[in-house]
Amino acid sequence: MSLLKIHYIVNRKILILLFVLVGSQTFACDICGCFMGITPYFNRNSISLLYRYRSFNGYDGQGHSLFPNGGKFFIPAKQQDAPITGHTGNQADYELYRSIEFRGRYFMNSRLEINAILPYVSNSERYNGYTSSISGIGDVNLYTGYHFVQQLENDFKQQLIAGIGVKLPTGKNDFKNNEGIRYSSLMQGGTGSTDGFVYLNYIVGLGKFGASLNTSYKVNGTNSRDEGIANSTTSFLNIFYTQRVGKTVQVMPSAQFFYEYSGGEKYQGIKTGEHVMNNLMGGVGVDVFYKNMALNAGLQKNVWEAKTDHPMSAGRVHLGITYNF
Repeated sequence: MSLLKIHYIVNRKILILLFVLVGSQTFACDICGCFMGITPYFNRNSISLLYRYRSFNGYDGQGHSLFPNGGKFFIPAKQQDAPITGHTGNQADYELYRSIEFRGRYFMNSRLEINAILPYVSNSERYNGYTSSISGIGDVNLYTGYHFVQQLENDFKQQLIAGIGVKLPTGKNDFKNNEGIRYSSLMQGGTGSTDGFVYLNYIVGLGKFGASLNTSYKVNGTNSRDEGIANSTTSFLNIFYTQRVGKTVQVMPSAQFFYEYSGGEKYQGIKTGEHVMNNLMGGVGVDVFYKNMALNAGLQKNVWEAKTDHPMSAGRVHLGITYNF
């Protein structure tokens, strides 16, 4: 094998791509959430299993914690066809949104990729001493991305990806409590609406260092009850470093910053002023790669948030495993 070819292969593996997956569904107040997982695999098909957790709490006079007292980090073990409601005493109120997502990516050619996300969601809330939980299939996402720029051969590397997609109303949207009262739209397994989104992702790398900036815009429809969520935008900045451990392992720590904005809920096409989102989160992540496998984890805490009617976004966590082929 020529030295030129060896040099190309090494550079290609060192290249750090940001795998952009636009959120599994419109989580309550994770209006246009997205997961960023770093991967050195260039134009490789993949299947992934991703766990996501997000916490909201900090009503007036209450504590503000990513893991509120009494809340479950993982999906609660006890689930029923009907939501579970029980009195829990004088603990602080919270909202928790969790999902286990099966994700797939397939390259039609060297530049065109198609993606699908199938989520299973579990949402919980505690309010005035009562706790409620729902679980079920969420809204499926289908989207495609095109790699407009692929500069991979030199020490300075860059890539530009643009994509478009749709979120389908596959999640249940009429969960009710034990008294037969329907939960709020944000607690439901799905939105009941068909939504569209576009995204743009730019990755740049120099040696072992790199950065990726992703921005997305989501156009939300309405469901059969004339409920909807205002159009939303998100931006994600990821700054990372690559370190080899032996011949087959790569470890990539990263600093992450995430901004989201939405005008909140709408009813009959008019904004209600409820659940407006305007906040910035920051945190750290780490990705570990071994042969065709990848493990990733990240944690983000709230850095800044505009004053709204909603409890503060305490932060979010993701854990994932990916197989590339």
